[in-house]
Amino acid sequence: MSIKAETCQQNNVEEVDSGELNAWRRGFTPQAEIWNGRLAMLGLSVSLGILFVIRVSASSAPAA
Repeated sequence: MSIKAETCQQNNVEEVDSGELNAWRRGFTPQAEIWNGRLAMLGLSVSLGILFVIRVSASSAPAA
Protein backbone atom coordinates (compact mmCIF):
# COMPACT_ATOMS: atom_id res chain seq x y z
CA MET A 1 0.00 0.00 0.00
CA SER A 2 2.88 2.41 0.65
CA ILE A 3 4.17 1.79 -2.88
CA LYS A 4 0.89 3.07 -4.29
CA ALA A 5 1.14 6.21 -2.17
CA GLU A 6 4.68 6.87 -3.40
CA THR A 7 3.77 6.45 -7.05
CA CYS A 8 0.77 8.76 -6.78
CA GLN A 9 2.87 11.68 -5.51
CA GLN A 10 3.78 14.34 -8.03
CA ASN A 11 7.45 14.90 -8.76
CA ASN A 12 8.29 18.53 -8.11
CA VAL A 13 11.41 18.68 -10.25
CA GLU A 14 12.59 22.06 -11.42
CA GLU A 15 14.67 22.24 -14.60
CA VAL A 16 17.87 24.21 -13.99
CA ASP A 17 20.39 25.43 -16.56
CA SER A 18 23.83 23.77 -16.30
CA GLY A 19 25.44 27.21 -16.03
CA GLU A 20 23.36 27.87 -12.94
CA LEU A 21 24.49 24.63 -11.28
CA ASN A 22 28.15 25.38 -11.97
CA ALA A 23 27.95 28.92 -10.57
CA TRP A 24 30.21 29.65 -7.63
CA ARG A 25 27.76 30.61 -4.88
CA ARG A 26 28.55 30.79 -1.19
CA GLY A 27 26.29 29.82 1.67
CA PHE A 28 23.85 26.95 1.98
CA THR A 29 22.92 26.74 -1.68
CA PRO A 30 22.66 23.77 -4.04
CA GLN A 31 25.60 25.19 -6.01
CA ALA A 32 27.79 25.21 -2.90
CA GLU A 33 26.83 21.60 -2.15
CA ILE A 34 27.74 20.55 -5.69
CA TRP A 35 31.16 22.22 -5.46
CA ASN A 36 31.69 20.78 -1.98
CA GLY A 37 31.10 17.28 -3.34
CA ARG A 38 33.36 17.85 -6.33
CA LEU A 39 36.22 19.14 -4.20
CA ALA A 40 35.78 16.32 -1.67
CA MET A 41 36.04 13.72 -4.44
CA LEU A 42 39.09 15.51 -5.85
CA GLY A 43 40.77 15.47 -2.43
CA LEU A 44 39.93 11.81 -1.93
CA SER A 45 41.28 10.89 -5.37
CA VAL A 46 44.51 12.83 -4.84
CA SER A 47 45.08 11.32 -1.40
CA LEU A 48 44.46 7.78 -2.67
CA GLY A 49 46.83 8.44 -5.58
CA ILE A 50 49.55 9.65 -3.23
CA LEU A 51 49.03 6.64 -0.97
CA PHE A 52 49.26 4.31 -3.98
CA VAL A 53 52.51 5.92 -5.18
CA ILE A 54 54.04 5.68 -1.70
CA ARG A 55 53.05 2.00 -1.35
CA VAL A 56 54.39 1.10 -4.80
CA SER A 57 57.66 2.95 -4.31
CA ALA A 58 58.15 1.44 -0.83
CA SER A 59 57.57 -2.10 -2.08
CA SER A 60 60.00 -1.72 -5.00
CA ALA A 61 62.79 -0.24 -2.86
CA PRO A 62 65.62 -2.67 -2.02
CA ALA A 63 65.66 -3.88 1.57
CA ALA A 64 68.67 -2.72 3.56
